[in-house]
Amino acid sequence: MNEILSNIYSSFRWIHLLDVAIVAFIVYRILLLIRGTRAMQMLTGLGILGIGFFLSFRLNLFTTHWLLSYFFDHVILIVIVLFQDDLRRALTHVGKNPFFASASDEEEREMVDEIARASVRMAKERIGGLIVIERETGLKNFIDTGSQLDARVKADLMYSIFITSSPIHDGAVIITGGRIAAAGCFLPLSKDPNIDKKYGTRHRAALGITEDTDAIVVLISEEAGEAHLVKNGKITTNLSEYELKQSLSVLLDLSRSQMKLQKRVRNWLNIVRREHD
Repeated sequence: MNEILSNIYSSFRWIHLLDVAIVAFIVYRILLLIRGTRAMQMLTGLGILGIGFFLSFRLNLFTTHWLLSYFFDHVILIVIVLFQDDLRRALTHVGKNPFFASASDEEEREMVDEIARASVRMAKERIGGLIVIERETGLKNFIDTGSQLDARVKADLMYSIFITSSPIHDGAVIITGGRIAAAGCFLPLSKDPNIDKKYGTRHRAALGITEDTDAIVVLISEEAGEAHLVKNGKITTNLSEYELKQSLSVLLDLSRSQMKLQKRVRNWLNIVRREHD
């Protein structure tokens, strides 16, 4: 046993650990890019077919194995055809925003200020609105349902989107990477049978997207003239501009961009260690 351990230790190189860490990080970032999209569902389907391929071989299901073998002989071409749109979007995203890039702390604080300012103004004027802020779960499927913008988050712009004369005022604004990705987006309605009957379609849409994803939603109710915050399928009602800023700052963890890379890695390792203890 000692000899085996000695051989493993003598053949171990730190470069191997670095190699594995790079591959793991790339796979993790790719999964984040496709999480919550149709690509993830198709990838799950391919995984199920892969399990079927393995089981058909172990169970001597010759016809099934032959059929799946023929399928996987052309898997590269199939993946390119199935995921062409997602691959194009992913490469574009990496080109604009490399794996390590993210919105700066100052940009996110400005974004929070603009959202709070627009929300309170709209609430006072009883203009309804839905502002969705993407976090870890991808919202590309919902972004595709609206009008693409790719604009800076500005209070005046969001106000102009949601005024009743705007052709896209009925949908939601989705913010990703600190920018307005799209407006007039359609969101899934809540499936909770116990939802309060007083809530209308806009409230149900805000609850629905936060039940399915980890997104944060600022909901402006035109009936109540109030700004609400929705997360994890729960609504915090009637927030002032200051309260909205504070809540968004906490939920978005604006201090994270000030952390050094070494500290991020150390914190991540500590979390993994605690989960395995």
